Amino acid sequence: MFTKILFATSGSPCCDAAARVAFDLAARYNAKLFVHHVLGVPSRGFSQVVVDVRTGEKVELDEDYIMWVKDELKNTYDRQLKSGVDCEIETSVGIPHREVLRKARQEDVDLIVMGASTTGCEADADAYQRHFAGSTLQRVAKASKAPVLVVNRPVASFWGGFTNIVFGADFSKASEHAFKFALNTAKELNAKLHVFHAIDIGTTHSLISQKQLDDQMIEARDRIRRKYLIQAGDFKNITADIWEGIPYVEIVKYAREKQADLIVMAHHSKDVSDEDSAFGHTLEQVLLRATCPVASVNRADKI
Repeated sequence: MFTKILFATSGSPCCDAAARVAFDLAARYNAKLFVHHVLGVPSRGFSQVVVDVRTGEKVELDEDYIMWVKDELKNTYDRQLKSGVDCEIETSVGIPHREVLRKARQEDVDLIVMGASTTGCEADADAYQRHFAGSTLQRVAKASKAPVLVVNRPVASFWGGFTNIVFGADFSKASEHAFKFALNTAKELNAKLHVFHAIDIGTTHSLISQKQLDDQMIEARDRIRRKYLIQAGDFKNITADIWEGIPYVEIVKYAREKQADLIVMAHHSKDVSDEDSAFGHTLEQVLLRATCPVASVNRADKI
């Protein structure tokens, strides 16, 4: 299923949970793992002075500094490296999201693993209110041909492989790619696939009648059957459920109830081109709250 995995890391504690999943995935599915760190952005032109992505400080880029960074990464992931995973640690210089995407294309990876943010991951009272997804993640997920697996919380990194997959259905064009990835993964790994749709009643300005809700339920069931379930063919390990509420809240609750170890969602739900797309609000909130890894799928290329 996965033969090449790219783990994009800043080397900071913000990436620890993602690192745990990346190394575990590589070991579990015997995949090649590329640990990639962007050293910094050149201060001007082709200058050897770069601005460190993590600290914002200017540093002189020479062989000693590069070796020091690689040694630091080896020390940071020492325990995981001792597991015997086929792993390469590499560094590059440039704008982070461009270098991550370049590396992904160069190695033709099947999956990119990232944390939600590379800075500001310390706990704070406003964590659930702030717009948290880092710009690097936003840009990588927008342009990546491969699915991007995001691990934001430490609790999301303690898992046992893909056995229960939840697909968040929103009936958008983009969700077709996400469903194919979820279905193919479930088939390949003999996992259970749970198709889930939440009828949004959290943003309505007037009370919805029970009849209106029942009608929406009937319509949603029919759309799930016609748009997703029919593609399953003879794959029987698939179920479908519809709840009502605030979508991101219901998806996270449903995933916990099903003991999901992976949530798959479309990168966006609006009918726009991939180049113009941005993270959907529901996906971003699920990334923040989920207790398992969340895969963002934007394109069909690597599905």
